[in-house]
Amino acid sequence: MEKKTLGMMIASLRKENGMTQLELADKMGVTDKAVSKWERDLSCPDVNTIPKLAECFDISVDELMQIKADLQKADKKNIMPMVHLIMKAVALAMGVGVAVLSVLNELDATSGMGMLGIGLACLAVSSLSQKRGE
Repeated sequence: MEKKTLGMMIASLRKENGMTQLELADKMGVTDKAVSKWERDLSCPDVNTIPKLAECFDISVDELMQIKADLQKADKKNIMPMVHLIMKAVALAMGVGVAVLSVLNELDATSGMGMLGIGLACLAVSSLSQKRGE
């Protein structure tokens, strides 16, 4: 299912409920020009008016805003490759940092072990979560 814009959703619901822009505007306490702008995606309803808008159409705010668990799962799948890349980059940065600072004699053993530990932890988390399929 293709996700509609909020304006498309408002126009569709208004038409399904047999209302004109003026009738919806009267129910909402706004002008018909405001409703027209919402439907054309030139502006958005105020956050405080969204619950009233959902009530006019007898739907929940979630339905009006098209919030679905499926989309949240899809977003997680899209984000996970980036998280893995960042974790690997942190591990690499820690390793390079330890090597460079050791060569320059600017790193004590405790700090070096801490940095290597952070790098290894990031690498382990990335590898384990990739194997689990997340």
